[in-house]
Amino acid sequence: MRGVASEVLSLLVRQGATVAVAESLTGGLIGATMTGPMGASAAFRGGVIAYATDLKASLLDVPSDLLDREGAVHPDVAAAMAAGVRKLAGSDYGLAVTGVAGPDPQDGKPVGTVHIALAGPGERLWHRDLRLTGDRDGIRTATCQEALRLLEGVLKANSGEHLG
Repeated sequence: MRGVASEVLSLLVRQGATVAVAESLTGGLIGATMTGPMGASAAFRGGVIAYATDLKASLLDVPSDLLDREGAVHPDVAAAMAAGVRKLAGSDYGLAVTGVAGPDPQDGKPVGTVHIALAGPGERLWHRDLRLTGDRDGIRTATCQEALRLLEGVLKANSGEHLG
């Protein structure tokens, strides 16, 4: 994962852009991965670990009625988290993940249900909905990888590069 994080940071720096993360099921894994490479501070603003549902509302401005209606594991929640952390951190991009790592279902959603959202300039929004398999650690690691790959793909598309 460190290789993808290094590439993402390099792309951000070349584009003069920054990112912040909002994490639920990954519990800080994305932030830790992003800050592993040297020079991360040039593009990584910070992150919020909003593990508890109420923190998604109070820290990231996820609408309470959305959380009451859909629960914490929903694509619109991921989108609101991404927009919320982008605004909170004053970053160009906000990357967010929410989902169920297991071992038990949550909010009626099965283990492996994951929603990733990326909020960017011009109120642009990209998302990825996943159904992952494996144990808790495997789901958390795969979520981190997929989130970084989503950000990488958007950054490469913005720079005219192609995914290889």
